[in-house]
Amino acid sequence: MQDLMQQVRRLQIRTRRQVSDVLAGAYLSVFKGSGVEFDEVRPYVPGDDVRSIDWNVTARTGVPHIKRFVEERELSMMLVVDVSASMDVGSVKGKRTSAAEFGALVAFSAMANQDKVGVMLFSNREHLFIPPRKGQKHGLRIIRELLSPNFEQDIPTADRSWWAKWARWWKQKGSVHHRQTDLKAGLEFCQQILKRRSIVFVVSDCLDQGYWQQLQALNQKHDVVLVQVVDPMDRQMPLLGLMRVQDAESGIERWIDTRDANWQAFQQATHAQFVEQVAERSRRAGIDHIELSTDQDAIEPLLAFMRRREKRR
Repeated sequence: MQDLMQQVRRLQIRTRRQVSDVLAGAYLSVFKGSGVEFDEVRPYVPGDDVRSIDWNVTARTGVPHIKRFVEERELSMMLVVDVSASMDVGSVKGKRTSAAEFGALVAFSAMANQDKVGVMLFSNREHLFIPPRKGQKHGLRIIRELLSPNFEQDIPTADRSWWAKWARWWKQKGSVHHRQTDLKAGLEFCQQILKRRSIVFVVSDCLDQGYWQQLQALNQKHDVVLVQVVDPMDRQMPLLGLMRVQDAESGIERWIDTRDANWQAFQQATHAQFVEQVAERSRRAGIDHIELSTDQDAIEPLLAFMRRREKRR
């Protein structure tokens, strides 16, 4: 526990400096005030922006009407983080550590601008959901949970709410020995639990299938950003000769020769194709894609994403 609190403190000091020195302006320009909520339709009066005319209502009534929107002054950030066994792997640092650093930057940026931030950690065996709230104490709890190697949300047996039943079912249905990725179930939960429009960062190595439809459905209601965590070892295994390797989630073992040129070429091509496929499917779905590698500081891809968004605006 003491080691965990020291990790939280170190991460807090480092990311806070990055937030105040680098991210503050970018966050405001990209997120603050970017969201709008529909308020009403009213008759057009001289001086109104003609671009706001609601042509459907105008055609139906025969009288010009405009849509009125109000700016969202308070944003809600949600971190949806994969904590399956494959996220524990990493040659420089674990993928989950990189995810925690990324989450800390987002959380402290939100807190600095008086926005709410929440977190959901998930695999097919366990989960933790902390609703979006404000405050430093709340933010530090999020960072602590992101870094903690073990978590288990306490669901009272007497709690008969739909989400408590779902949580107990999810906890019981997983693999006995390995925490596996279940993006679809995690996204379905977010779709059910998040009532207010939020900016949702889905952080995962994306080693799963069958989740794209649910990701697109979530993006229709919320602003979804897919953060794909990768590791240099995904591209190139250490040249150690014949090795027995084990899949972190399935537990399947096999022998590979890491010095074999054909194997090296196959691994590099397969990884490059996988990352490009995720990025391309994200683009087609209108979802921002961030590639986060464990051998780089999390602030670099986050800043690059914000610059891309600012240019689009």
